[in-house]
Amino acid sequence: MCTVCGCGSGELRINGQAMPMRAPAKARAKAATHTWRAPAPDAPRLGEATPDTEPTAAPGHLHFGHGPAHAHAPGLSQTEMLRIEQDILGKNDAFAAANRKHLANLGVFALNLVSSPGSGKTTLLVETIRRLAGSMPVAVIEGDQQTEFDAERIRATGAPALQINTGKGCHLDAHMVGRALRELPLPERGLLLIENVGNLVCPAAFDLGEAHKVVILSVTEGEDKPLKYPDMFAAADLMLLSKVDLLPHLNFDAERAIDFARRVNPKLQVIRCSATSGEGFDDWLGWIRTGVAQAQKA
Repeated sequence: MCTVCGCGSGELRINGQAMPMRAPAKARAKAATHTWRAPAPDAPRLGEATPDTEPTAAPGHLHFGHGPAHAHAPGLSQTEMLRIEQDILGKNDAFAAANRKHLANLGVFALNLVSSPGSGKTTLLVETIRRLAGSMPVAVIEGDQQTEFDAERIRATGAPALQINTGKGCHLDAHMVGRALRELPLPERGLLLIENVGNLVCPAAFDLGEAHKVVILSVTEGEDKPLKYPDMFAAADLMLLSKVDLLPHLNFDAERAIDFARRVNPKLQVIRCSATSGEGFDDWLGWIRTGVAQAQKA
């Protein structure tokens, strides 16, 4: 059980082969959970200790996100949860640092693409690879709980792809990615795209060794997603507002969604894009090329 997010460890598989899981070790300090507005004056502040067995209560509202761990797990105190989370994230950071050094030595620009399920990550990657064909080498790591469907779609473009199946796990971690880096032919002086498990919660906490997290929000979702899941948007450097070709058919306010995202993360860059119409792809590919050029010089 991962007490950082509550997911089960399940069975890790890379390209269908079962892999051993590593136990957590050293600790790091817990980062504060992000919030887009202050609580009521009489409400407990984030990080303020509250009873381990009861959530913060208000009329019509139960908040389990207060206390040092910013979370709740039945049978565990806030202190126990915080210690376990520090152990897990501390060990993950060590693996992430090793991944980052390895990628830097090869001049590889790595991106961690995160979103909720159905945002169009894989479709966007397929179109990205198609448009970059011949201009730079690209490889992909795919993360899903089960199946190899997405890796097969990527391989059909001619790019190498490796599938990680996390079992009950709801996110990739740096150890999984490090194991995958030893199996996947890496694109020296090129681009590595890591498609994380569809989830707007847990991947925010796990550094994989990437240069940037790129969060994808589709116009078929709610404009309030950045406020509902603020840690993910706070952790990202770029937001792709995807499927914008559908805007004429939807009741979705794009400006409102961008405003909400920037309430959480004022420095967040935003590109509106569509893998169907091609809108925004020049900006997206230009952003990638800039990153690849910087990685080659490092």
